[in-house]
Amino acid sequence: MRKLAAPLCLLLAFALPARAADIAGIWQTAKPHYVMTITKAGAGWRGEWFNLGDVDGTLNGNPLDVSLDGSTLTLNPVRTPGTFHGSVSADGKTITGDWTHDPGKLTFHHVAARDAFPIDPAPHKIQFVTVAPGVKLEVLDFGGSGRPLVFLAGQGRTGHNFDQLALKFTVTHHVYAITRRGYGVSSIPPPTDENYDPDRLGDDVLAVMAALHIEKPVLAGHSIAGEELSSIGSRHPEKVSGLVYLDAAYSYAFYDPDNALLASAVAQGIVRRDLQLLRDTTPSRARQLRAELQQTLPVLGRGLKADQEMTAGQKDPPPRPARLRVMVGTAIDSNFRPYKTIAAPILVLAAVPQRCDEDCDSATAKAGAAAVEKQAQFVVASNPGLRLVRLPHADHFVFRSNQADVLREMNSFMDGLK
Repeated sequence: MRKLAAPLCLLLAFALPARAADIAGIWQTAKPHYVMTITKAGAGWRGEWFNLGDVDGTLNGNPLDVSLDGSTLTLNPVRTPGTFHGSVSADGKTITGDWTHDPGKLTFHHVAARDAFPIDPAPHKIQFVTVAPGVKLEVLDFGGSGRPLVFLAGQGRTGHNFDQLALKFTVTHHVYAITRRGYGVSSIPPPTDENYDPDRLGDDVLAVMAALHIEKPVLAGHSIAGEELSSIGSRHPEKVSGLVYLDAAYSYAFYDPDNALLASAVAQGIVRRDLQLLRDTTPSRARQLRAELQQTLPVLGRGLKADQEMTAGQKDPPPRPARLRVMVGTAIDSNFRPYKTIAAPILVLAAVPQRCDEDCDSATAKAGAAAVEKQAQFVVASNPGLRLVRLPHADHFVFRSNQADVLREMNSFMDGLK
């Protein structure tokens, strides 16, 4: 009997299913600083993803679908692109794998709470403000005193983008930052034209200002937030003291129909909206729409030709499932409006000429640089009194790559406002 005991135990060990790894806890990478938290959820798992460097996503509001098969781990972000395929080490201390989207290959280390990177160390208060039925926005209040200063993030980002920059202004300003609808932990209404029209997004900012009694602030917007600045500045300039465009004065903020390469996206939005409205409208409104279409269709034609030349050698990317954040981004990008002249004091901090890291001598890169230079000249010509500050070869995130310049110019601009 004793001779049978050892083989029998061995057979039983092979017959029993392998015990699944315990992946609950905090996992983080050394650099860049990515953190994920995983908790048990019934028979499965759920997770949350945090990008502390904010290189490719948002700080908060990134839930994960988590599946574990033996030591094989799969993460599917609910809102953002990509899928992570990795494996849990035998000792349960590391997870190594690849995203099918940026940031690529990563190794996560299982850490105790005391050793975890602080998720949100910035000294701010967070509140949620209702801006429309069923829609609440995350608003960060960094405190301070003086004229209000409100930061608006770029596409796919959150108010936490400004956690460091905002603190530089609290001595002379009461500083806020807003996470627009569709991102982070703000509400995500369906990605329809109505929900993500730039005037709707601008109205969200005005609603936050009204709810929190923020009187005559300076609005500072990065990248796509330029459309919100121009929406408010063109419709309600009396509600702001000034506007600061942080590399945000592209065609979605200042529409130049003669700049084919950049104007194409705006023209597409105009044509699509007008054609839809023509289906059911009054004769007088139809005449206005047809006149606008006749003006815009040549712009669209030139833009499509330029786009065709720019993308001639590009290959189709591999198919991937749509994520909510991508659909929200598409809704925003499909609804640009032709803003041009803004009746408010304006500071534009622009990466002109643009930073170029590769293929800088290619025809595509040169065409893009020429379009950006033409855009800068148009912005100045169409808005007398506007101050344009060129930041040659700066990163698109000018408030990081050229923070000293941004601080100097913003302070000078705001000090001169009435």
